[in-house]
Amino acid sequence: MKQRTHSGAKKRLRLLPGGKVKHKNTRLRHLNSHMSSKVKRHLGQTAYVHDANMYQTRRVLVF
Repeated sequence: MKQRTHSGAKKRLRLLPGGKVKHKNTRLRHLNSHMSSKVKRHLGQTAYVHDANMYQTRRVLVF
């Protein structure tokens, strides 16, 4: 059977040329009025998938 890329992962993860996978941080959509500006600023930055989770990421992205 043909392997397919997970549709949800395809929309949320991007593979970089160096082999890293970048994603957007969570907890920034709503209910942030209690958060400090510093926390919101850091959540807006690019995040990368941790090495411990690369096996699962490779499986859903099929690469």
